[in-house]
Amino acid sequence: MSHPLSDRINSLPVSQTLAMAAKARELRAEGKDIIGLSLGEPDFNTPDFIKDAAIEAINQNYNSYTPVDGYGELKEAICEKFKRDNNISYKPNQIVVSTGAKQSIANVAQVLLNPGDEVILPTPYWVSYSAIATLCEAKYVEIPSSIETDFKITPEQLEAAITPKTKMIFFNSPNNPSGTIYSEAEYRALAKVLEKYPQIYILSDEIYEHINYDFKPFSFAAIESMYDRTITVNGLAKAFAMTGWRIGYIGAPEWIAKACTKMQGQITSGTNCIAQRAAITAVLAPISKIQYMVDEFKTRRDIVIDLLREIDGFKVNVPEGAFYVFPDISEFFGKTIKGTKIKNASDFSLFILENANVATVTGDAFGSPNCIRISYAASEKDIREAIKRIKEALN
Repeated sequence: MSHPLSDRINSLPVSQTLAMAAKARELRAEGKDIIGLSLGEPDFNTPDFIKDAAIEAINQNYNSYTPVDGYGELKEAICEKFKRDNNISYKPNQIVVSTGAKQSIANVAQVLLNPGDEVILPTPYWVSYSAIATLCEAKYVEIPSSIETDFKITPEQLEAAITPKTKMIFFNSPNNPSGTIYSEAEYRALAKVLEKYPQIYILSDEIYEHINYDFKPFSFAAIESMYDRTITVNGLAKAFAMTGWRIGYIGAPEWIAKACTKMQGQITSGTNCIAQRAAITAVLAPISKIQYMVDEFKTRRDIVIDLLREIDGFKVNVPEGAFYVFPDISEFFGKTIKGTKIKNASDFSLFILENANVATVTGDAFGSPNCIRISYAASEKDIREAIKRIKEALN
C-alpha cells in the first residue's frame, strides 16, 4: 500500500550510517555478537567538568525557552573560542547556536540554496551533505578523490567543477569519513580559485577540529579573502563526547546568521537550555582538558592501521584526524567469497556484517565507492577482535 507522502521526503535517502547501526541492533536482538564500527560517536563519557556545569544549571533553575540563536553568554564564549583556536574574529551577532551541527548545516543550506543551484562536494563527504542539498532542491556535484591523493582534491579539479550555477562548496577537515586534514597551503591554493568566483559560498565543517594527530587543522575563514563568504560550522559532539547533548553552532557573515535565526525560529526555536549552559564551560575549557581522548584515539588509529595492513586486498593510508580509517577494498570487487559475489563496497560491507559480525559503512554513502568506513571509536579489545574476524572471514 502506497502512502501520500510528499515528493520531498520520497526524494530523500535514508542515512547509511544510521541504517547500518539499525541493522546491527537488529542482529544483536537476534542474539548475534555484533561489533559495531559503524557509528561516528566517541565511546567516552562526557567529561565531569561539563556534567557539573549542567547540574549547576539545573540547580539554578534554567528551564525556560532560550533565545532562538543561543544564550548571549554562550555566543560570547564561542567568539572567544574562534579567536583562540582559529584566529577568526566573529561578533556575537554572527553566531547561531543550533540543535547539533547537522541542524547548523541544514539551516545554512536552506537559507542560501534555491532550486537548481549547484553544491560542490569534494569526495569523500559526510552522508548528510548530499541529502541536505537534495532537500533544498539543489544539485550536488561530486569532485572525486582517492586514497592515492589522501582523499584531497586539487585546485584544477575545483576549477573544472565550477559552473554558472555553482552556489556553494562544502569542505570538511578533519574529514568524515577519511580523517584527512587539509593544510593551510592546500586551503589557500583552493581559495585562489574561489577568489575568481565571488558568487560561491563556502561551508567549512570543522566538527572534528580538536581530534588531530599530526598537525592542527586550518580554518578556511581565516583566509582574509574568504572571510565574508565562509560559514564556519562546529559543535561539541565529537571532541567533547557530547553527541546526545545536541549543540552545534556557526560563525558567519551577519546577514547569513540572521537568516539562519529566522529559519530556526520557525523550525525548532532555541536549543536546550541545560545543554547550552554546559556548552559555555566546554567551549571555554583549554583543549588540554580533553587531550586524553585524543591520545587514546591516536593509539587506536595506529593499531587499526597496523592490523588492516596485514589483510591482503586492503589498501590503507594514515588518517591525520577524526576517528575513522577509510580503506580502499576495490581489489575484492568481482570476486566470490564463501559463495557471495562482491560487486561493490555495499556488498563488501554487508558480507563482513553477515560473515564476521562486524558493522562498518559502505563508501558508496560517502561518494567513494571503492572504500568502506571503519570507526575506531571503540575499545582496543573490540577493535582487535573485529579486524581478526574480518581477516578470518576473507581468508
